[in-house]
Amino acid sequence: MSISFIRVDDRMIHGQTCTRWALEYPCDGLIAVNDKAAKTPVLKAAYKNASDKKTFVWSLDEWRAKCGKVLASKDRYFLITKDPITMKQILVDDGFDPGEVKTVVIGPCNDREGAVKLGNNQSITKEEAAALEAIMQKGYEVEFALIKEAAIGNWKKFRGQFGY
Repeated sequence: MSISFIRVDDRMIHGQTCTRWALEYPCDGLIAVNDKAAKTPVLKAAYKNASDKKTFVWSLDEWRAKCGKVLASKDRYFLITKDPITMKQILVDDGFDPGEVKTVVIGPCNDREGAVKLGNNQSITKEEAAALEAIMQKGYEVEFALIKEAAIGNWKKFRGQFGY
């Protein structure tokens, strides 16, 4: 298994991701997919230094070029995107199959204009809701949890607020 955990987190890589979630889902490294971070040297360096694990910060195009190698790897990686839309591009539009992992955990998503607040630091826009619906329709469970013990529920609980 090369992907051990899939997460959407607007902070992408931080201590909580690396320590708390790694207890539940062991990993050897982290892969963050975000075009801006991958193309901004100071951001890329900050994310790479946020963990003592092997860390990659790739653009979506870099991910597309390298995801086959990730699947073939003996190492276990967390796959993290900053937003649900990028995760939908990977899992639905590109058809990436992470193997046994069929849950996408939604972490912090900041309150923003036009976003619906679902829980503490978990707000979703209509566009992000459409991405989450597509991910669920593809066969994934979508769970909202900053940390496992503080989960607020599955996408099925919230999707009605967005007309699904």
